[in-house]
Amino acid sequence: ECPLCLLPQPPEAFPTLASCAHRSCRACLEQYLRIAVSESRVQVACPHCPAVLQPADVHGLLAEPALRDKYEEFLLRRLLVADPSTRWCPAPDCSYAVIAYGCAECPRLTCGREGCGTEFCYHCRQPWHPDGPCAPVPPVPSLANPAAQLVHPEDLAHGETLAQAGAEDIKVCPRCSAFIMKINDGSCNRMNCTVCGCLFCWLCLQEISDVHFLSPSGCTFWGKRPWSRTRKILWQLGMVLGAPMVISLVAGIAVPVITIGIPIYMGRKVLAGGPGSRRSSLSGCQQCLSVTSSVLLSLFVSPVITAVTVGVGVPLMLTYVYGVVVLSLCR
Repeated sequence: ECPLCLLPQPPEAFPTLASCAHRSCRACLEQYLRIAVSESRVQVACPHCPAVLQPADVHGLLAEPALRDKYEEFLLRRLLVADPSTRWCPAPDCSYAVIAYGCAECPRLTCGREGCGTEFCYHCRQPWHPDGPCAPVPPVPSLANPAAQLVHPEDLAHGETLAQAGAEDIKVCPRCSAFIMKINDGSCNRMNCTVCGCLFCWLCLQEISDVHFLSPSGCTFWGKRPWSRTRKILWQLGMVLGAPMVISLVAGIAVPVITIGIPIYMGRKVLAGGPGSRRSSLSGCQQCLSVTSSVLLSLFVSPVITAVTVGVGVPLMLTYVYGVVVLSLCR
């Protein structure tokens, strides 16, 4: 039985994947990949686990040549976008990529696409300007950007309307400038670009790590807008001034809770036992001895756990408050 469609299938209908040992019928996998490729997702995971499907498996499962070609195109673009030396031809209707290694000193590049030959600058990525310095270019995606080709033509035709009406709903990836759309309802602000795989913050449009929303940046994991500068500074000052009292209060509560709570929990756990457990075959004296020994053992272990928790947690909190937060205030 296929775990996706829940239909009985013959054994030959379950292809073997190189990425993992999970099995699904070919029809379900084909439909799954068809949707993923149509959404320009090339790092397609197994439907049952995070393992990424190998390109050979994708080619074997995609029956339509057009989908295979689209998958190869998106895969190539993903690799090229991740390369800092890649430059895209700025000519209209041309998405040719130029691998420009070591061209910073001689920035004049020429598009190698047949019939194009456009000359452009390595630094500003605009048409070649021999008589002047590079002009500052706003980070707005253009039709020449290959990532912009992933947008439907009707969306491109109404680009100005989208920019005005949906400025908060449509933004661009900070790495590859692909259009990203998100419903501005205060939901999760941790975004993952399907074109280049960049993890970025929806509020500040910066590439992020797992601790971005814990840092005093003003960006919140949930919310429509980052905190204002005044609110952020007041919060940071409150953390710096109130950290000793808060940490002392937390430690004062955590120490007795851990020290007393662990023996009580272990005693209740051993006393409760469970159906079919060894406790059901023990006599009353043996059960009392078992509970007593577990509680006594916990009384010796719980102070060690408390010391480790407080000894590690308190320095980490102090380092964060008087290190990261103070440096953010100084900046």
